[in-house]
Amino acid sequence: MATPKPAVAEKPPEVPPAPPATPVETPPRKTRWWLWLLLVALLIVGGIFGVPWVIRAYNTVSTDDAFVNSHATFVAPRVSGQVAAVLVEDNNRVRKGDLLVQLDKEPLQAQVNIAQAALSAADANLLVAQAQVRATVSQMRSLRFNLDHAIEDVDNQAALLHARVATLKSYQALYERSQKDYDRVVPLLTSGGISQEVVDQRKQQALADEARVEEALQNVYQIRVQLGLKAKPESGDLTEVPLDLNQVVSSVRQAQASLMQAAATVGVSDSFNKTPRQLVVDFYKRDPSGDIDRIYDKIVASAPGIKKADSERVEAQRNLDQALLNLKYCDVRSEIDGVVTRRSVNPGNNVVAGQSLMLVRSLTEIWVDANFKETQLGSLRIGQLVELEADMYGSKQHFKGRISGFTTGTGSTLSLLPPENATGNFVKVVQRLPVRIELIGYKPDETPLFPGLSVTPTVLLNEPMEGPDAGKMLQQLPSASAAKPAASPPAPSPAITGGTSAPPLAPKQ
Repeated sequence: MATPKPAVAEKPPEVPPAPPATPVETPPRKTRWWLWLLLVALLIVGGIFGVPWVIRAYNTVSTDDAFVNSHATFVAPRVSGQVAAVLVEDNNRVRKGDLLVQLDKEPLQAQVNIAQAALSAADANLLVAQAQVRATVSQMRSLRFNLDHAIEDVDNQAALLHARVATLKSYQALYERSQKDYDRVVPLLTSGGISQEVVDQRKQQALADEARVEEALQNVYQIRVQLGLKAKPESGDLTEVPLDLNQVVSSVRQAQASLMQAAATVGVSDSFNKTPRQLVVDFYKRDPSGDIDRIYDKIVASAPGIKKADSERVEAQRNLDQALLNLKYCDVRSEIDGVVTRRSVNPGNNVVAGQSLMLVRSLTEIWVDANFKETQLGSLRIGQLVELEADMYGSKQHFKGRISGFTTGTGSTLSLLPPENATGNFVKVVQRLPVRIELIGYKPDETPLFPGLSVTPTVLLNEPMEGPDAGKMLQQLPSASAAKPAASPPAPSPAITGGTSAPPLAPKQ
């Protein structure tokens, strides 16, 4: 078998050499001076606008998480009733005291009439009680005289007792003389020296004198019994009388009890163990000067009947005042200056006390709630000035303000469901703390701010602080601030004091 021969490669055709290149002349390069001019212009513009921006960034703190807030007053009636008229609509501007809603006044006017009638009855009852007390006081005066008369009567009876005893003794002397005369004439009758007629006369005289002695003795016994004494004293002395007889005798005690009974009805009470003399002395001690009229006036003023009637009158007056207040509350008025919104009431509706009828938003009590990051709070203090730019007006309108306080908790901790970092699923998130900014020189009639509008606040760190509690993180307690001036002077700038009046500056976040 024949072996094939290898193929032989063909030579490529020879290419003739290229002719030598002819050199081309390049034109000279022109200098681009306008590029250098543009670069210089950019540097100048950057220096004019960029440097202030950088300086402002390092001397201010700002955030775009801020909004306008204001007080909102819920308009609610203080009494229940039917709505008679609604005098405002949504978005109406109102002043404090303007009438917003009017309730039907007829039912409450009837309550006022009832309370007025009750007050008139209470006034009449008070007059009756005063008349009764004054009548009782007059009775006390009369019973006081009766007590004096009873004491005087006892003294008179004691004096009469002595007179009757003296009469008894004179009758006893007459009886003894007539008895002796009779005894002397009896022996003469037997001797015939005297007649029977003379004897009978002397006997009759002795018997008559004896009868007068007995009568005088019985009169003495009668007076002693009337004085509450024994008819026959153990000592035998018919004139024996206790020294305090006019204080313990039953008639005097009865007069004393009547006086104390009348006094008890006007609130004057005392002990029955006291003697009438002690009772009278203590009664006069009720006034330092012992003026009886002034004492009775005090008794009248403090009498239980008058106090009760007076308290009933006061209660009736309070009921009338409450009824008049309820009648006044039929006119539901605005408590603040502001704008009406969320009206939810119409004439004819039945409303109850405390039911929300509408909302009044204040246009004057406006502030800004700015949520700064926690990394920005180290440079913020109360009293620092703030520049505010509202998205509603843009950069053409700026507002001024000052920091007035810090919320004691971040937004997450104050939410309805605060985070539970103790579960282990913790992811660190930069928190934001609401900072309150009050406006300075705010004119709601010219450039009003509405609640909820977005605002960009810029805190000026190096400006002097203003207002109370300037330079602090927390406001002072009311008790501590009451003893100090209402407004603290602005903190001096570092240029004046040579020190630092604010914390170290933080770059703008």
